[in-house]
Amino acid sequence: MGSDSDYAVMQKTRATLQEFEVEHEVRVMSAHRTPDAVAAFVQGAPKRGVKVFIAAAGGAAHLAGAIAANTTLPVIGVPIASTELQGVDALYATVQMPPGVPVATVAVGKFGAINAALLAVQILALGDETLQKKLKDYKRSMKEKVEQSDRQLQEKL
Repeated sequence: MGSDSDYAVMQKTRATLQEFEVEHEVRVMSAHRTPDAVAAFVQGAPKRGVKVFIAAAGGAAHLAGAIAANTTLPVIGVPIASTELQGVDALYATVQMPPGVPVATVAVGKFGAINAALLAVQILALGDETLQKKLKDYKRSMKEKVEQSDRQLQEKL
């Protein structure tokens, strides 16, 4: 995260990763204020077993790009609504990367925080049958909740 204030949103990412029992690290680093620490953290990540990065930042939101510039691993950016522009600035900064520095970008805020975790799980599941099963169970559970809601609504009508 670019700031500790981003954790109010990013705790959704953490909770989702925990639901899937995916090990993860949570750090606060700034692309602008601690660029050397970001580069060192990213470059040392493969030795720690990191396979995917999720980077959240608001405003200029350069953290995901700074991470992507220092790795060949997948990077998922979560724009945070932290300015008067309500996250539009962070969305543009995160999604509009130059060729050769890809960042998968999800929605602004809590929806994006959850989807970033799910996208990371999907990437990790490419080589992990246990995660593939958990994802299928997760999707089935979502389907069942919608069907139950529909039944309950129909009973009321």
